[in-house]
Amino acid sequence: MTTFQLLLLIASAAIFYMFFKQLFNGSHPKRGVDFESKTANEQIGGISQPEKVFSRPAISRSRIEELHDNADEAVQDANFAEAKKALGSALIIDENNIDTLHKLAFAYLQTEDYLEAQEHLENLLKLDDSNDMAHAMLANVLHKLGKSDEALEQHLKAIKIDLEYAPHYFNCANTLYDLKRNEEALAQYKKAYELDPSLDDAKEMIGKLLEQT
Repeated sequence: MTTFQLLLLIASAAIFYMFFKQLFNGSHPKRGVDFESKTANEQIGGISQPEKVFSRPAISRSRIEELHDNADEAVQDANFAEAKKALGSALIIDENNIDTLHKLAFAYLQTEDYLEAQEHLENLLKLDDSNDMAHAMLANVLHKLGKSDEALEQHLKAIKIDLEYAPHYFNCANTLYDLKRNEEALAQYKKAYELDPSLDDAKEMIGKLLEQT
C-alpha cells in the first residue's frame, strides 16, 4: 500500500466516523417522530414553504347561541312572542338543550301559557332532575294551574337540592298558605327570612300568621 492510499484510507475512515456520530447523536429529527413546536404559536412551514403553514380556523358562535342572544334581547324588551320564536328555532336544532327548554318555559310562563311551560319544564327535568330552579319554576306553573299538591312536591324537591336558597322556602310557604296549612307555611316563611333577612314579604307573612295563632 502506497503512502497516498494509506492517507486516503484514513480520511475515508474519519469521514465515516463523523457521519455515523452525527446520525446517532439525536441532533436532527428522527424518522417517525412528529415535529413539535417550541413556542405556542409556531407553525410548520413558513416563508420558504407557505403551502405547509397550518391556518387556524376562526372561532364562530353556534346558531343556538345566536338564537339565545336574540331571545334574551327580546325578553329584555318584554317581547315574549319574539323570544318564543327564537327559542323554538333553537329547540328544532337541539331538542335536548337544557338552556333552551328553561328559557322557553320562562317565556311561556310570562305569557300565562302554563301548559306549554309545564311541558318544557317536564322535558327539562327528564334530562336533569337535579335542576332546582326548574323544579321551582314547575311548582309555580302547577300552582297557577290549581295543582297545589303537585306544586308542593316540586317545591320540596327544589329545597332538597339547594337547602340554602331562601326563595325556595318562601315559594313553598306560599303554596302551603294557599292550602291553609298555616303552621307549615309559618315554618317555611321563618326559614326563608332566616336565610335572607331582606325578604320583607316573608317577614310580613310571619307577622300575619303569628297574629292568627
